[in-house]
Amino acid sequence: MKIEINRIDKDFHFEAKGSTGIAVNIDAAPAIGGHNMGARPMELLLMGLGGCSGIDIVNILKKQKQNIEEFKIVVEAGREKDKTPSVFENIYIHFYLSGNIEKEKAGRAVELSMEKYCSAAAVIRKSVDIKYGFSVNE
Repeated sequence: MKIEINRIDKDFHFEAKGSTGIAVNIDAAPAIGGHNMGARPMELLLMGLGGCSGIDIVNILKKQKQNIEEFKIVVEAGREKDKTPSVFENIYIHFYLSGNIEKEKAGRAVELSMEKYCSAAAVIRKSVDIKYGFSVNE
């Protein structure tokens, strides 16, 4: 896997591209001179976690002939205060599914993703505890 990151402006705005060639913008907070032109790097880690597990869950539920009408993932994390680096202390991810989905199958899909299949979760879990939950048609 190879990622290329190029600086866009004289400050902190970068554009990242992977093998697909699709651009992702990265920037710093205005408080340190950024311009809000992209996601923060730590946000991207959480987006990767949510996206990785979301893909797993959709794949598992499709194989089980479950009809997902809506799927939202909310990832929340706390970071260490007054430390450099300011790493994550905790992460909670909640999966909101709706459609013609059996709750037991959804729960198993979430568990399989978070405990077995999601590579992003496996990497992040080495340094921080990840807790998770799910809701079906709520």
